[in-house]
Amino acid sequence: MSKFWNEKTRNIEPYVAGEQPKPGTRVIKLNTNENPYAPSPLIKEQLERFDPEVLRLYPDPQSEIVRKEFATCFGVSKENVFCGNGSDEVLALSFEAFFEQGKDAAPILVPDISYSFYPVYAKLYDVPIKKIPLMADFSVDVDAFLQPAGGVAIANPNAPTSLALPLSEIERIVKAHPDHVVLVDEAYVAFGCESARALLPQYPNLLIVGTLSKSHSLAGIRLGYAVGAPELIDGLCRIRDSFNSYPVDAVAQRIGALAVSDVDWCQKNCSAIMTTRERSIATLRARGFEVLESKTNFLFAKPTTIAAETLYTKLREKGILVRYFNKPRINAFLRITIGTDEEMDKLFEAIDSIMGGMK
Repeated sequence: MSKFWNEKTRNIEPYVAGEQPKPGTRVIKLNTNENPYAPSPLIKEQLERFDPEVLRLYPDPQSEIVRKEFATCFGVSKENVFCGNGSDEVLALSFEAFFEQGKDAAPILVPDISYSFYPVYAKLYDVPIKKIPLMADFSVDVDAFLQPAGGVAIANPNAPTSLALPLSEIERIVKAHPDHVVLVDEAYVAFGCESARALLPQYPNLLIVGTLSKSHSLAGIRLGYAVGAPELIDGLCRIRDSFNSYPVDAVAQRIGALAVSDVDWCQKNCSAIMTTRERSIATLRARGFEVLESKTNFLFAKPTTIAAETLYTKLREKGILVRYFNKPRINAFLRITIGTDEEMDKLFEAIDSIMGGMK
């Protein structure tokens, strides 16, 4: 701790990302929900003919080419789309733009088990929050989200639990808060969940945040988006332009636009991941694991004959990374990213070796 830190820096508890091995390290990486497949081939072609001369200029602050592609893909106007430096930045800007700050402000509602960046943003921006406990089966208690509040931030599908709410339940939450923003984080929506975008024409308080990291294999370029009413997009722009008016770099804009335009590629790869996911659920259940139903590119799985932390450690020793959260209610589970079929088979072989060696 430095004597030069201010009070906020001293007291904040930063988000802890999943382990990122050093370049060249040979591991099977199933811990940070990256897509196991290469990005659209259109991107490789773009990079091969990319003219570095464009890098001497600042990028388009409005990210027009990406917003237009998102607008076409989502069936909205580009005035309904905002782009940022990864969905994490878009979420952060949203917390600052739409949720009131200070101890006297009405708290926003968040699930008690969800993306762990939400309470970090709340603390960073002095936004009061009220954590709503998940049900015993880890589903979202929708009725509890209907109470008066200063807004809502909810992931659908939820992470790390992998469960999704039907669109009708999301609509109940949005409808219950007409005077406050309901932020729906759809980072994993492409893996079998119905997007809330269909609700946008009816609800100007709905803001949907997403990312190209998972569905489009672009975790490395950091490109996220928000879709909502123009007044919400304008609010995000006001906060962005008070902090960093050039957030999305020129290379990311070109790559992102191509990725969004290649709808067939995205659907093909997401379908492949979903097929592997269902096989993996069955395979783990056959080995005695409790596995929640998943609408994401990962599994939330509880080993029943070995402690989750022990299995996590032994898999790591074998060069296979999964995610373990040493937190109440979920410390008996592992979050396992869906890899290729070959990677998942190696995971199952490692699990069999570890569990067999303990008999």
